[in-house]
Amino acid sequence: MLRSRFMAAVAVALFGTCVATNAVAQGQLTPVITVDDRVITQYELTQRIRLLELFRTPGDLNEAARNALIDDRLKQQEMARFDVTISDDVLQQELEAFAQRANMTLPQFTQVLAQNGVDFGTLRDFVGISVLWRDYVRARFRRQVTITDSDVERAIAQRGNARSQLEVLLSEIIIAAPPDRAAQARQVAEQISRMRSFAEFEAAARQVSALPSREDGGRLGWLPLDNYPPQIGAIIVDLEPGEVTEPIEIPNGIALFQLRGTREALRPAQAPVSLEYAAYYIPGGKSDAGLRAAATVSDQVDTCDDLYGVARNQPVEALDRLTVAPSEIPDEIALELARLDPGEVSYNLTRDNGDTLVFLMLCARNTADADTIDPAAVRQQIFSQRLTALADALLEDLRASAVIRP
Repeated sequence: MLRSRFMAAVAVALFGTCVATNAVAQGQLTPVITVDDRVITQYELTQRIRLLELFRTPGDLNEAARNALIDDRLKQQEMARFDVTISDDVLQQELEAFAQRANMTLPQFTQVLAQNGVDFGTLRDFVGISVLWRDYVRARFRRQVTITDSDVERAIAQRGNARSQLEVLLSEIIIAAPPDRAAQARQVAEQISRMRSFAEFEAAARQVSALPSREDGGRLGWLPLDNYPPQIGAIIVDLEPGEVTEPIEIPNGIALFQLRGTREALRPAQAPVSLEYAAYYIPGGKSDAGLRAAATVSDQVDTCDDLYGVARNQPVEALDRLTVAPSEIPDEIALELARLDPGEVSYNLTRDNGDTLVFLMLCARNTADADTIDPAAVRQQIFSQRLTALADALLEDLRASAVIRP
């Protein structure tokens, strides 16, 4: 009799638990928004809010999540009309790349998601729809964007009054590669160029970089893209966050850069038409005596003109002062100057097989006039802007045509 009553009590308790669990599940699956015939559930909304919290998105997260999910449904509806899909392999690559931008492997990132209550499927949908929409927009509108020479000329004429320019956040490695170690340096550089993790790149910088920035994992502060030599700037601008350049060979060294971020900065937009810099040559290379002499000179000078006083009574070849177009500056010097503001110095370089230390000082960056701006770069910028505008307009039309019920 007691056993029967006990079993009955257990049955009642289990039934109650199942009912409660089922009620919670049904609550999560309750539609909170409909976009035409597509439903957005409470679960999806909750998950998107948690994802935005994890991304530290500012503002009203509930409103941002609702709008983003509505846009996703509209995008899915539109792409379904043209049977746009993404393969499992491509999606896996995009997910791994997304995790790498957060300096993690995909399993590590998945674990962080789980710790914050975010299901992996939420990230998969978020990334998959973004990638599909990007490719769809490019394919649909590429032929509709026509840019005339007049468009380019007008944009160049307006650039003189622009107050923004692209800045990049980079990490750097320069591997010393004297002739007897060049092959080994190239092998190491090839391995580093395949890295996509910020942590791995920083560890490599601390281990192999010949620059003082190695102490900070190769990290640089925000710098205008125009500071870099045009041939290197063109490589950097094509990187995605986390990507590393191919090895860039310079005299007795190999340079690599990893992109950490980009931004528009409120600065004059003209590119420098020329750089004025001074190079003072100190015997001893990077010996203790040579480095002490460079530090002494650094304490004595505030401008390039001050170097004339330092070099007085020395042979005329002890000091060079040059004004040169960026494209004509040797890469190893251009990379040093890229990190400097006028009046700042560097003594990382040597010449004469390391016997002479090169004390570099940036005197001035002479900004470009309109006729020095690269028309091809301006044309590409206009193309990107118009493609984005067409995509935004399409999404607005889809939203206006849809029946959306909160």
